[in-house]
Amino acid sequence: MVKRLLHAEKGLSYEYREEDLRNKSQLLLDSNPIHKQIPVLIHNGKPICESSIIVQYIDQVWKDEAPLLPSDSYARARARFWVHFIDQKLYQSGKKLYTTKGEEHEASRNEFIECLKLLQGELGDKPYFGGETFGYLDVSLIPFYSWFQAYETYGNLNFDHECPKLIAWAKRCIQNKGSVSNSLPDLPKILGFVQYMRKKYGNEE
Repeated sequence: MVKRLLHAEKGLSYEYREEDLRNKSQLLLDSNPIHKQIPVLIHNGKPICESSIIVQYIDQVWKDEAPLLPSDSYARARARFWVHFIDQKLYQSGKKLYTTKGEEHEASRNEFIECLKLLQGELGDKPYFGGETFGYLDVSLIPFYSWFQAYETYGNLNFDHECPKLIAWAKRCIQNKGSVSNSLPDLPKILGFVQYMRKKYGNEE
């Protein structure tokens, strides 16, 4: 989803290939032999893996089209820090909401809420994380909005109550940015994947 959003934001043409993670293609296995996961960008026959690295690569190669990373060195470093936080903390605690039970599930729920509140604090009262402009951190976080229904369902969460400014930010992105509204996957598709993962981990009732 990040790749589609980013290409739309920069007005780039590309070929999108759907990947069945339950039956991974040989192309994916060859392109990302270490983690065997999506997303993968193949540019000039060379694969680039991991969402945050792909975003930085595209922003550098097509730097004149809607630049995403801040020009200020400190602001750029700070944005990279929070994207790393999303990749390492938010993603992992979110995954545990639908793959764990009991005390581990409750701990992941608390950790997930804390992650969101920290991000909400970074957003503050700005319209976007980059201030007035939609940028690198926005691109990296907005895909998680597609998972919020699943997180609420299996994490017993209420995002409107827990992080209202973050929800308002997500709705602003969808309303104001066609690249976002046209790129977010359907919620039923995400829920279907989560239900599959719950069965895989023996958590589906």
